[in-house]
Amino acid sequence: MEPATHKRFLDYRERHQYFGTRLKLLSMAEFEPLDKEYRELDAKGENGRDDEEEARYAELSHVLLRD
Repeated sequence: MEPATHKRFLDYRERHQYFGTRLKLLSMAEFEPLDKEYRELDAKGENGRDDEEEARYAELSHVLLRD
């Protein structure tokens, strides 16, 4: 795992302790593909995502506690 992804995973775990207690804590293996998808959608920007991508982006933001 790249260091930047590992740092995002550790940040996610820390946020989960405070804000995500009702959500399932993702393992590193579960986190990695979701984080990659989130970053790809985030790179498109708000105006670059279609409605389906925007809905998925919102879902990922919630699951990864980035909303």
